[in-house]
Amino acid sequence: MRDLLRRTVKTSGLVAFYFSFSISLTFYNKWLMKTLPFPISLTVTTLLIKFFIAWLCRRVIFCFTHQQPLVIGWRTYSKRVIPPALTSGLDIGLSNWSLLFITVSLYTMSKSTAIIFILLFSFIFRLEKPRLILTAVIVLIMGGLFMFTYESTQFDIEGFILVISASVITGIRWTSAQILLQKQELGLHNPINTVYHLQPVMILTLIPLAFLIDGRYFATSNYVIGYTDLGTLASSVIVILGAAGMAFMLGVSEYWLVYHTSSLTLVISGVFKVSSVCSK
Repeated sequence: MRDLLRRTVKTSGLVAFYFSFSISLTFYNKWLMKTLPFPISLTVTTLLIKFFIAWLCRRVIFCFTHQQPLVIGWRTYSKRVIPPALTSGLDIGLSNWSLLFITVSLYTMSKSTAIIFILLFSFIFRLEKPRLILTAVIVLIMGGLFMFTYESTQFDIEGFILVISASVITGIRWTSAQILLQKQELGLHNPINTVYHLQPVMILTLIPLAFLIDGRYFATSNYVIGYTDLGTLASSVIVILGAAGMAFMLGVSEYWLVYHTSSLTLVISGVFKVSSVCSK
């Protein structure tokens, strides 16, 4: 009984930790996309800052513990780390891009379809055993989410395609991340190490998209190289640092939750976020 209570309290705390940063970043990104409408370039910039924050945290930990930071060999990195890193980059990039076209409600409703894809890939990768009750619960959750938000959405086909594509990729992203995190021999159960090792591939994945979509506009805009005054540049730096800080904490909370529970728990926890977002 004590073990059950301890696990319940621990899981509830991890869900609350994830929920607070997830919902905050969703609204912050929507506001940021209106202020700086360069979704892919902003994503690359925040990933670079997240990588620096993770590197700095690893150095601070080393200074206090004198334990060498985790280093992964190239063979293991290419086999285990690149798949979740590649899908993470695409998921985040497409999700942020879709916010240019659709409302937060429609985004959240559409992204909730990730429950289906995570369940599907959990069966494929044998992370979950096919059970009728589990499938029925997921279907009921999905039906409730669509009914809850249908009338309040403003449909845009381009944004819808982007966010549904991100949902499919989310299924691969979090099931492969669960495999990565729960392999004790890799040593990536520490979320800071996970963030640190995934960021380079995520950045390299999105750089070509940034060049094609909005990179040149971002670089020459009034907010970066073409700034007209230091105040504008300083405000841009501050809001981007804010987004990167929240994204780093969200990443830590997500990896902790997946490591201690499962990818399915993570996405079901997002149902609470859906209810909160769509009721605003």
